[in-house]
Amino acid sequence: MQTVSFQLYSARNFQPFAEVFRILADAGYKQVEGYGALYASLDDAAIQQVKADLDKNGLSMPTAHFGLDMLEAEPERVLEICRTLGIEAVYCPYLLPEQRPTDAAGWHAFGERLQKAGAPIRKAGLTFGWHNHDFEFFALPDGSVPQDHIFAGGPDLTWEADIAWIIRGGADPFAWIQKYGNRITAVHVKDIAPEGENTDEDGWADVGHGTVAWGDLAKALAGTPAKHFIVEHDNPKDITRLATRSIKTIKAF
Repeated sequence: MQTVSFQLYSARNFQPFAEVFRILADAGYKQVEGYGALYASLDDAAIQQVKADLDKNGLSMPTAHFGLDMLEAEPERVLEICRTLGIEAVYCPYLLPEQRPTDAAGWHAFGERLQKAGAPIRKAGLTFGWHNHDFEFFALPDGSVPQDHIFAGGPDLTWEADIAWIIRGGADPFAWIQKYGNRITAVHVKDIAPEGENTDEDGWADVGHGTVAWGDLAKALAGTPAKHFIVEHDNPKDITRLATRSIKTIKAF
């Protein structure tokens, strides 16, 4: 893995971000990934300050998450933020439980919705895709799974593959990498603690300190177009520990 980034959602409880950026730079990161709440409610001056803080620490933000509501309602604002922060790839990251379809047709329609929402992003020359969690791999009543229908409905969608969530969804990440590897443009690199451990961190672990077979996965992912490998932990207790231990593991792949 060449380019190691860090999903700033992991650091949402360790404010201010100006200090987080320093910690990440000290740990050896050159890139970060943004998330919706970081910039969606910020005015132009605040967005410029984020860029200045990134620059000060030698960090760039080539990838970012934007919620579907903002992508559909304010595409020009999304592109404006992308231009200011230097974002090259946009990923839609989530769908609330009450908004999730319950059958194959519904998920296919959702893929079509993403396809349409991504049109202005692609037209601007940026990458656009979907970021998975676990629910996309839960079988529907007909035995099929949402992830297939999302991609069928959105033929131009790329994929930011969150490997640990695939595993938590009960699926085989190697099989999914093989099936849709040509769509993978970014990867979330996170780890799952052994069962019963790290319960105060929602069962997640620093990369290399859990059960995910990252050495073998790195080899499988080497054959995909993935450009960004992004460290994430949904609820860490210690941001410095997470940042330093995870990048050390990844650089050893």
